[in-house]
Amino acid sequence: MLNWDDYHAEDGGNAAVAEPAMAEAAAANLADIQASEAAEAQQNAAVEAPLPETTVEAKAETTADSEVELTPEAKANIDAAAEALRNLNVAAGLEELEMGAARVSIDEKAMINCRADLNQLVPFKYDWAWQKYIDGCANHWMPQEVNMTADVATWKNPEGLTDDERRIIERSLGYFSTADSLVANNLVLAVYRLITNPECRQYLLRQAFEEAIHTHAYQYCIESLGMDEGEVFNMYREVPSVAKKAAWSLSKTHELSDPNFNTGTTESDQTLLRNLIGFYAVTEGIFFYCGFTQILSMGRRNKMTGVAEQFQYILRDESMHLNFGIDVINQIKLENPHLWTEEFKQEAIQMILEGTQLEIEYARDTMPRGVLGMNAAMMEEYLQFIANRRLSQIGLPEQFPGVQNPFPWMSEIMDLRKEKNFFETRVIEYQTGGALSWD
Repeated sequence: MLNWDDYHAEDGGNAAVAEPAMAEAAAANLADIQASEAAEAQQNAAVEAPLPETTVEAKAETTADSEVELTPEAKANIDAAAEALRNLNVAAGLEELEMGAARVSIDEKAMINCRADLNQLVPFKYDWAWQKYIDGCANHWMPQEVNMTADVATWKNPEGLTDDERRIIERSLGYFSTADSLVANNLVLAVYRLITNPECRQYLLRQAFEEAIHTHAYQYCIESLGMDEGEVFNMYREVPSVAKKAAWSLSKTHELSDPNFNTGTTESDQTLLRNLIGFYAVTEGIFFYCGFTQILSMGRRNKMTGVAEQFQYILRDESMHLNFGIDVINQIKLENPHLWTEEFKQEAIQMILEGTQLEIEYARDTMPRGVLGMNAAMMEEYLQFIANRRLSQIGLPEQFPGVQNPFPWMSEIMDLRKEKNFFETRVIEYQTGGALSWD
């Protein structure tokens, strides 16, 4: 609070010779400040004072006595609401929440089976999870931002694409149009509930949104090209090479989709870990790579550049999904070493080998002959190379010694930090659709 002596000192000691009007103005200003501070103190005291227990009832009575005429039904509803609030249990349904408990510390956080309050995002324990959330948000894009005009002309031109190239487009859209929905359902209905870390959950929400964008992108491509939507979206039920991959992924979800499933035992924790390996290391880490390589190779040849651009953006998202999933798997292993038994390691190796074989079969189905500078044999070597990567990323021995990457340009595409040169355009580390920089 400012008093007159302070004012005098702030005036450099000259207040004694000031005009009387200045002194009166200063005194008035001081009075205003004191009144304002008193009012603020009174307001704070009112805010901090506990509400009387009859507040709700009083409010209801005030409403009833106001000019608004309430019907008997409305009056009964208001009374029922007041009664419900009198009996409100603020912790109901929140098993993790203990009213009045201490704030969550980093040491209390864990990837699974954590009892700390999941509503407290900070302090972060896994900074990498939060950074991936930030990076995912910076990588935002929407399908409508991609110009599909040239693709439509090429697709409608009988000589625009070979039969093998058309087969690749149809098979890719047929598989991916439902694959990302399978992944999203697994995240939302199973994984999110069982991962007990708030920063990881934050990224899972971002990933689920990106899966929705990817499904939207495939629908946008299918609609733009005038393809039979029913045929394409049902390909995962009707084309064996596509159906097998979808069925394999779904087989890793059944137990977790049960709302009564919970972790907390070695068996159930391993079930969750099995699901994470199946969806991150296999579905997103192997099943997507033949189709991505085929479509992006087409784009490099200046064919179907709109579809290829959509797939380029999707691949960037999926690369981040994969890296996040690998980190989650390894963190669970670190915190729960008893889960990573020799028997379970062998099961994980088997899963990755099964996924690799299914993707090789898909490659043979989509490329019965050489096309786009590749063939099924080259794709088989590439998928074995990818399988070795997935195995080593989760601490398992490689199963295909000596295989090389026949498509090194794919590694460059997945590096988000490098400039990309595609189809006579250049995408420079895009951030959002509005920030795309083109030469």
